[in-house]
Amino acid sequence: MSLSKMFLGALLSAFAAVALLVLVRRERRVSVMVTAAGSALLMPMIWNSILNWTGAIGLFSHDLPFAPFPVSWQDTGTAVFTLTGTAVALMVGPCRHDAPRSIAGTAAATALAALIIDVYLY
Repeated sequence: MSLSKMFLGALLSAFAAVALLVLVRRERRVSVMVTAAGSALLMPMIWNSILNWTGAIGLFSHDLPFAPFPVSWQDTGTAVFTLTGTAVALMVGPCRHDAPRSIAGTAAATALAALIIDVYLY
């Protein structure tokens, strides 16, 4: 996977994460949206770079033969990395005083956005 393709997918993930947070989670804090967008941009890039550097992209990129949701291990890794990175960034950043359930919901929405973009757009 090329760096430009990874960046474009990660950028789309960041936009999708912000849209999902605003529309579904009703998030209005700019600091939370910037943190989530940054995680949705950075974490898929890191995951895909690891796969590229190790030569494992071919091992992880076999889509499930289910046309409505053709997810692969590579897509799942993107979601897991994004969930973890977003949760940590929110916990030490703008949501450090929020309830854990709220942080988990925001991180999950961000990871879902990254997963959907990864599955369907690249």
